[in-house]
Amino acid sequence: MNDTVLAALNDQINMEMYAFTTYLSMAAYFEAEALTGFSAWMRHHAEEEMVHAMKIYDFVHHRRGRVTLKALAAPTTTWSSPLAVFEDALHHEQNVTASINALLDLATKEHDHATASFLQWFVDEQVEEEEVVDTALQKLRRVKDFAPGLYMLDRELGEGSGGAEEEAEAE
Repeated sequence: MNDTVLAALNDQINMEMYAFTTYLSMAAYFEAEALTGFSAWMRHHAEEEMVHAMKIYDFVHHRRGRVTLKALAAPTTTWSSPLAVFEDALHHEQNVTASINALLDLATKEHDHATASFLQWFVDEQVEEEEVVDTALQKLRRVKDFAPGLYMLDRELGEGSGGAEEEAEAE
């Protein structure tokens, strides 16, 4: 494997692990706010991010590369509102999308067809990730701080936070 592509894959592993800690921090925020549905939703997304990190980790090893982990920055731990959390989540997903796209561009430039093929799954996954977060964000924008609306959205997100259907789609 090309050293430049390997370094970029290692950076992406670290980015996905940071995404894990970011979503887990968001889950902890919601748990502290007694919004357990929001918390379960964020925790489910944290687990998905770790799955993404491990997919890349395994790919690097299958290609006889070496995984190099770096220290992760501490994630944000407080927000002004549930809306602010989801705005951060969407911004974070957009950053991950940009990173995946840059990684695919690099693999293509370096004629690393195996990595380019592997990354296509992540390109497709990021479209879905952004859509899911944006849908929740749009609902929160409508609800704002209206307590009954937050309660209903908390319940809705908690019910859809990782059932068998979503787990099957993740595989």
